[in-house]
Amino acid sequence: MAEKPPLPILLCAPRGFCAGVVRAIDVVEKALRRYGAPVYVRHEIVHNRFVVDSLKRKGAIFVDELDEIPETQAPVIFSAHGVPRSVPKAAENRRLFAIDATCPLVTKVHREAEIHHKRGRTIILVGHAGHPEVVGTMGQLPAGAVHLVETEADVTRLAFPPGTALAFVTQTTLSVDDTAAIVAALKARFPQIAAPHKEDICYATTNRQEAVKRVAPLVEALIVVGSPNSSNSQRLREVAERAGCTKTALVLRTDEIDWSVFGDIRSLGITAGASAPEVLVEEIIAAFAGRFDVRVETVSTADESVFFPLPRQLREAATA
Repeated sequence: MAEKPPLPILLCAPRGFCAGVVRAIDVVEKALRRYGAPVYVRHEIVHNRFVVDSLKRKGAIFVDELDEIPETQAPVIFSAHGVPRSVPKAAENRRLFAIDATCPLVTKVHREAEIHHKRGRTIILVGHAGHPEVVGTMGQLPAGAVHLVETEADVTRLAFPPGTALAFVTQTTLSVDDTAAIVAALKARFPQIAAPHKEDICYATTNRQEAVKRVAPLVEALIVVGSPNSSNSQRLREVAERAGCTKTALVLRTDEIDWSVFGDIRSLGITAGASAPEVLVEEIIAAFAGRFDVRVETVSTADESVFFPLPRQLREAATA
């Protein structure tokens, strides 16, 4: 039997679940245990098909909008990405038992935008059009109060009446470097623009990108474990490419690995988006171990100890 070729694997750390994702998944699982199935969830609780399918098997029912939910006493959970103000209002009007699993760091951006609006500022949101987090943030305020920019070119097209007070906020899962360039363009064009007290891009996004920047120049190929609709996972792949890694891929499961690309590599980096569970990372490593003599080394750039408590309703249930 032919010997397997050696393959050093550099495993990025931190990777995978962040505190907001852990909290959101815990919300669904604890609601199922406390109240029984079904539990309704508006939109994917986090952007990972493996996680969503696992929760479906336990009794969670995922819907796009509240009007798909019948009259029920069952819990209705809002996803980690946040929702427009109209959604909790609609749930209240229907007397649904709503539980908000919005990541607290997204809620922070919502509160910032509200405060700026109350102070008479027009808000510029740096983010990706159509992403649930962006839809939720823009939906905190009246139509027209928030202007979305996705690129530096968008900044040049902004036009406001003289004397308009401005502020900016950002989506939490953006590329750190791309966002820095857009923010620099905003500050150059509007020197008086108010900035967040603390950067809106979340700690987990920043830490995972920093780990990829460290690993990508050292390996021939890099795999990001995650779903294609996960913004932070897509950004990790882009960061790897910019850091000099020529072979990159975003994959959820082993059947998505293109062995015509990854079958003869001599070194590999692996990371995982913030909504990807570690079991999928282990599955990817096992797939490579079937073809290579793998040697795994972890490259760590930060320690994470962030914890977010459960929403009030589930804390009360736990206490009871």
